[in-house]
Amino acid sequence: MVDPGICQKPMCADTSTLSVEKMTQSDATTRSRIHEVDAIRGFALAGILVANIGLFADPALLSTMGGEAGGGGPVRFAVQALVETKFYVIFAFLFGYSFTLQMRSARRAGASVRARTLRRCLGLFVIGVLHGLLFWVGDILTLYAALGLVLLASRGIRVRTAVTAAAVIVSVLSVLWLLLAWLSVLAPEAPAPAANPAEAAEAARALAATTGDPLDYLGLHLTQYPRTALLIWLFQGPMAMALFLLGFAAGKARLFEEPERWARLVPRAQWAGFGIGLPAGVLYAVTSGRGGTAETLVLALNTVTSPLLAAAYVATLLRVIRRAPSVSSALVPAGRSAASNYVGQSVLACLVFTGYGLGLAGWLSPLAVMGVAAVIYTVLLGLSAWWLRAHRYGPVEYGLRRLTAWGEGRGGSAGG
Repeated sequence: MVDPGICQKPMCADTSTLSVEKMTQSDATTRSRIHEVDAIRGFALAGILVANIGLFADPALLSTMGGEAGGGGPVRFAVQALVETKFYVIFAFLFGYSFTLQMRSARRAGASVRARTLRRCLGLFVIGVLHGLLFWVGDILTLYAALGLVLLASRGIRVRTAVTAAAVIVSVLSVLWLLLAWLSVLAPEAPAPAANPAEAAEAARALAATTGDPLDYLGLHLTQYPRTALLIWLFQGPMAMALFLLGFAAGKARLFEEPERWARLVPRAQWAGFGIGLPAGVLYAVTSGRGGTAETLVLALNTVTSPLLAAAYVATLLRVIRRAPSVSSALVPAGRSAASNYVGQSVLACLVFTGYGLGLAGWLSPLAVMGVAAVIYTVLLGLSAWWLRAHRYGPVEYGLRRLTAWGEGRGGSAGG
């Protein structure tokens, strides 16, 4: 019998080695989460909510395609100038960046990048369809799933090639808007459209269905979702692909993993974004909904400048979290469970504005709607922090990871 107080050297060495290996694995898991990426993602969730919630509060905007999120007056102007077309850009960029993290995770696990990505995109697509049909017709997950397959097919491209391809896509989009502006100059000036009784009736029907019983709301979604999804794919798809490629290039270059590198880029991003992107955003808000050549020209400009303003937001956030780590601590849990938060925003908005809950659509002022957005965002920040104290992943992320690592046995990890 060996005295438990006497430690034999070989046994101590083995125990020590195992302990070091466990610590190393734990450290590697911690490092696989890039806190800056999670904080940015958590911040972007706020912009996504502000951009979308006006459409929950006023479903007529979706039914007639005659307006933008945010209501009317100064609130609508601020949302258009500062939020619209800026935050989905951040999300798309981060999707591309995270793709590189998932590739590395698959290689570390000895798993197939292709098989994992196909399963992950399938999961995203299914979640997106359910999300779109049940809660939010403006769902973006199905588009991301499809473009994720394009990114998978082009995963071998170099950093410079990815950046060049993104620049080409943005340039082509801008040129197309310029061509439309030129064609509108050639066309005779159309008279201002008169009030459309059919459109007003459609708006009233959409509001009644939204605030009616849940089956009415589901029926409305069944009619709206195919058309809305098609418009999102057509109008946001090319720009999202460009940002996927830029994020992919940044991920390959490990931009956020080397603070000294992104720290040098922060001042330039702020000067370009706030110096060029912000005035262009104001111009976008001024011309939005007016029609004619001016609006089309500004849309061409906005295609180029929205990413600049988005980059300035990200750069400013990086500066803030360096000086105030508590901001990062508040945002990171939501960023780690971004898919759960994205769906959660829609669920809570439905409980406030639709027949699933209070049915307040059409009742609140634009400023009150923004107040609801602030409450929803704060609640989800708190829920995310609470949930992740006992779980490694958010509920939606857990399901995605299980599907992504399907058939790989226990211990398979789907990446960051």
